[in-house]
Amino acid sequence: MKAILLALAFILALPAAAQSSPEASGATDPALRSELLSMYEADQAIRQRLIEAGIAEPDSALLAEMVATDAAHLARVVEIVDVHGWPGAALVGMDGSNAAFMILQHGDTATQERLLPLVEAAYRSGDLHGQSYALLLDRVLVGKGEPQVYGTQAGFGAEGEILVSPLADPETVDARRAEVGLPPLAEYLAMLESFYFPEATGTE
Repeated sequence: MKAILLALAFILALPAAAQSSPEASGATDPALRSELLSMYEADQAIRQRLIEAGIAEPDSALLAEMVATDAAHLARVVEIVDVHGWPGAALVGMDGSNAAFMILQHGDTATQERLLPLVEAAYRSGDLHGQSYALLLDRVLVGKGEPQVYGTQAGFGAEGEILVSPLADPETVDARRAEVGLPPLAEYLAMLESFYFPEATGTE
């Protein structure tokens, strides 16, 4: 399986950090919220460029640009967490909190693992969606070479097909996915197929 995981398919699995007005968001730090949303937009833009260029055979220059962008964004999110704890909805709005999560999930495994308890706590308190916690937990586990829990992580096989990374207790994965608001695994994989290979699925 190729190393690039399909967390690029975030838009299929996670409610977007769609912007609302600062007033509507209820954020007590609108400037920080705006900064997080701007980083999120840059995060999405570079990934969209990769998809448009052909993710199965990614452009090396675009990949290098994405890595540099991700590193800069992650360093800033870690700074924010060190000062405020997890930036929750009260501080930066739900969209700002989601934006911080999206940046984190594109970071390195060590940082993700260190912040995973904060993400889980934010999920339990209603500051993040269950899908966010599932994505990060799976990403940490796969990054450590362990079976994932929710089946959110997949990659391209040798023939360009989509393959799910190894799962713990695959027979009960759909029940676990339902608990955090994810669709059944087969439905998720069908969405990935239609997103990455619209010609083959007739969804172009």
